[in-house]
Amino acid sequence: MRNILLAVLGVFVIVITVISIYLTPDDLANCPVVSEKNGCQIADAIVAVSGGNTSVRAAEAIKLYKKGWADTLIFSGAAADTSGPSNAEVMRRQAIDAGVPARDIEVETFSQTTKQNAERTKELLVKVGGGGAKRVILVTSPYHQRRASLEFKALAGDGITIVNHPTPDDPDWSRIWWLTPRGWWLAGGEIVKIIAFYAGESR
Repeated sequence: MRNILLAVLGVFVIVITVISIYLTPDDLANCPVVSEKNGCQIADAIVAVSGGNTSVRAAEAIKLYKKGWADTLIFSGAAADTSGPSNAEVMRRQAIDAGVPARDIEVETFSQTTKQNAERTKELLVKVGGGGAKRVILVTSPYHQRRASLEFKALAGDGITIVNHPTPDDPDWSRIWWLTPRGWWLAGGEIVKIIAFYAGESR
């Protein structure tokens, strides 16, 4: 009986570890600062998509901008309540309040799904710097990072490199996410949506 329990526990730990690593890719994990090191080069734009804890996503994008990772911030996302400002506009105001010049911010205010975030942000990326963005840092919540990157890579085109960077301190996804029902709900929902993406039914 003891061996069975240990085996079950081992499988549980492996499942949690695989899910955590798979859903939360971070291409800047080994890049404390911008450098010529492979994968740590400056980007043309930083994109943050709304959803989950939008203000945390915006704050991380702003932090990257201030550290010199890119000269352009792009915020994407509509609002659930269409009577008020879009999520993208709220993020824009957050950035301006944090000292980011308005001229360095672009917004896309109509996206209601991750796929739409990618589709409509692409229209802004082709205009960055006059010649279009070639390297883009994508910021979202950890549980959402894998699916968002899949959508952006599929729609951005071969000429654009998508660099993953999930928010490090997201209240919806702690390092012990597996201890909460919400953690499993988020993980399960993302896995289902990733399967739908590969089946050609993404949203």
